[in-house]
Amino acid sequence: MPDLNNRGVRIHYEVEGDGQPLVLQHGFVQSIDSWREFGYVEALRSDYRLILIDARGHGASDKPHDPAAYDMALRASDVVAVLDALGIEQAHYLGYSMGGRISFDTAKLAPERLRSLLIGGSHPYAVDGQVVHAPQFRDGMAAWLERQPLPEHILTPSLRAQVLANDPEALMAASVYRPSLEDILPTLTMPCLAYAGGDDPARPQVEDWVKVAPRATLTILPGLDHWAGMYRSDLVLPHVRAFLERAASESSV
Repeated sequence: MPDLNNRGVRIHYEVEGDGQPLVLQHGFVQSIDSWREFGYVEALRSDYRLILIDARGHGASDKPHDPAAYDMALRASDVVAVLDALGIEQAHYLGYSMGGRISFDTAKLAPERLRSLLIGGSHPYAVDGQVVHAPQFRDGMAAWLERQPLPEHILTPSLRAQVLANDPEALMAASVYRPSLEDILPTLTMPCLAYAGGDDPARPQVEDWVKVAPRATLTILPGLDHWAGMYRSDLVLPHVRAFLERAASESSV
């Protein structure tokens, strides 16, 4: 279970499986373990070399309390640093929520490293995290978790432990202002799949960015909210696998 130091911040990552490299970048308050909890690793590791990254501020990576450490360019550079450490020139990238936003920043920083993009429940438009996210963590993780619309069968002891292990001070620091990256959308020449739950508040922005990116396709999952767009892997994975198969064949022509 290797780590690397990227500009003074320790980034934890893990590798599983064989095949074309596929980065998995989780969402806010989650970690590498979320991909296992919801079945993505089990479903994909037989066909892909999975590169699972704990985003800075999460999981087993360092959790700085300085907002400057969470500049989106730094988060993108973490992805590139992991690819460099593994000697991987180009990878597919699957990111959900915050992980999807990091994909846009990675596409701005190093588009040549991305073979395709699969972006769930996320968009490149401006968000002020200090207004939207930071206040939610002032009462601690237990109080935050109680307010989440997670069904009991999903909120397993393992998932509860993952969420409660977060450092709320780090999450508040990580809730930085995210400027719009919509200017890069016309430059996204790699195949892109955008998906969102039909009841996800981010759905309108997801639908908007797909109209601008030249090779983007859209999948809406009816009846799912933002959380369900991650944990309902039974509905998400068929679209992920079909897209990756198409992307691989297109890039090999």
